[in-house]
Amino acid sequence: MYNDKKILVVIPARGGSKGIPRKNIRLLGGKPLIAHTIEMGKASKYVDDVVVTTDDNEIKFIAEKFGAETIKRDGKLAEDSIPLDPVIYDATVQKEKIADERYDVVITVQPTSPLLKTKTLDLAIETLLSKNNDDEFFDTIISVVDDRHLSWGYDEENRKYFPLYKERVNRQYLPKAYKETGSIFATRREFVTENSRLGDNIGLIEISKQESIDIDNYEDWWVAERIMKRKKILIKADASHEIGTGHIYRALSIASKLVNHEVMFLLDEAQPLGIEIVSNNNYPYITHNSDKGEGKEADDEAKDELVEKIVEYDPDIVINDILNTNSRYTKALRKKGFFIVNFEDVGGGVKYAHMVFDALYEHKIPLKNLYSGHKYYILKDEFYYQSFKEIEEDVKKVLLTFGGTDPNNLTEKVLEAILKSNYKNKIEIILGLGYANKKEIQEKYKDNERIEIYENVKNMSEHMHDADLIFTSAGRTMYEIASLGVPCICLCQNERELSHIFGNVEHGFINLGLGEEVSQEEIRETFENTVEDFQLRCEMNKRMSEVDLKHGFDNIKKLIKQSYKEWEKENK
Repeated sequence: MYNDKKILVVIPARGGSKGIPRKNIRLLGGKPLIAHTIEMGKASKYVDDVVVTTDDNEIKFIAEKFGAETIKRDGKLAEDSIPLDPVIYDATVQKEKIADERYDVVITVQPTSPLLKTKTLDLAIETLLSKNNDDEFFDTIISVVDDRHLSWGYDEENRKYFPLYKERVNRQYLPKAYKETGSIFATRREFVTENSRLGDNIGLIEISKQESIDIDNYEDWWVAERIMKRKKILIKADASHEIGTGHIYRALSIASKLVNHEVMFLLDEAQPLGIEIVSNNNYPYITHNSDKGEGKEADDEAKDELVEKIVEYDPDIVINDILNTNSRYTKALRKKGFFIVNFEDVGGGVKYAHMVFDALYEHKIPLKNLYSGHKYYILKDEFYYQSFKEIEEDVKKVLLTFGGTDPNNLTEKVLEAILKSNYKNKIEIILGLGYANKKEIQEKYKDNERIEIYENVKNMSEHMHDADLIFTSAGRTMYEIASLGVPCICLCQNERELSHIFGNVEHGFINLGLGEEVSQEEIRETFENTVEDFQLRCEMNKRMSEVDLKHGFDNIKKLIKQSYKEWEKENK
């Protein structure tokens, strides 16, 4: 529809830039600044020619190296006081003489807009060449960015400031106010003159803040460089009553530390608990559905849909926190060209991931891509600024926290054991989001003034730090407790947790083994001995203090950065 129109992109690039000397040919993201705009324009499905108008021989040389034609600009047209209209007109006329044909559309694109995307340029062309809502054609299209703010003006005559708004409301409720970005100025050829590029009927296309960046000073350059280094990272994780909530909470901890990158969650519609948690934390997500029925064929169909969703999003890095990856799934991702990082993976796909980090399990088979042990544990943000516990002689508060779901109801088993002991002080219970017996336990112990029951708390580190002794399962919570130095007794939820080697005496824990096999009498005796033995609790605290748990993410980040760089060099 639009290919019957001759379209010219003109990039004005003079040599005398002041804010950043020689900025048009300085390297940004490994290539000259102007090269980004040239490549963006040449990638358009509608643009016929890309020309750079310049007064500078070095800019001319580099522009031609990256595939643009160049127009020699007269020195008078390169002076600071000269507006762009005569420059664009001059370049258009010269190019038309060379080509011996007239263009239908002339588009000015600034070299200082290196983050502008080809699809945005194509959208501007489509908007210009299509009828608008009034069944008319636009003469000119200008790129803008939404710049709503509580703005003020100044009355020179009365020397007073005055508001440019009617009422003070949050930014999103202000009327839209658009600022030109300078990125795109597309106009029909008949309106390109020495004094103007504006037609009568003007349309605007709103572009993202990122694309609107116009490099005018070193601060702009720094921002553009950071954005250019951003990666698209997709995190696949879920939460349910069966698998618990640990995976999703670690994924959220990872996401919170990736502030310089674009993060998207991929969640299973069949496991709504994960969707609820991610939604409550305001992270963006897309979904797939693993519920395709039973049998290998249905399982393969679910895996294929999962891969399709990832391909559609097209991330640079895929992070899987799904316990056991399937070799078919991981091989498919690798074949599609994604860099794959897995957490706590003991499935068949572990061999095909580029990197695997496992703080909980020590793997029997040594693999080059596998990193295990507590030095790769990622603490939640709140534990970084919590102080280390000072042990007191009296145990005044005991905390019970058995994860997001506590499938074996170890909470009540331990609580009953404590109530049968000689301990008479406070008992605090924290129930996870997926705990199944909330109403029953609250009703049963509502009249016991010693017992306080909380649900889905947001300040877990505070509750842990205030406790003098903690009961928990042998999962990720152990690491959080160790980071605070609170004496802890562990009961494993399942056989898998028995292999979590961190929860042992070396690191300051008393581990009673599989919770369902431990009697209430054994729990009571262990509890009473620990409460009464001040020196034991001091030793537990000391051993926890010798474990560094605050650099796990840094250790992981360093290894991923190095490995990704090597992989990128080989594959891109």
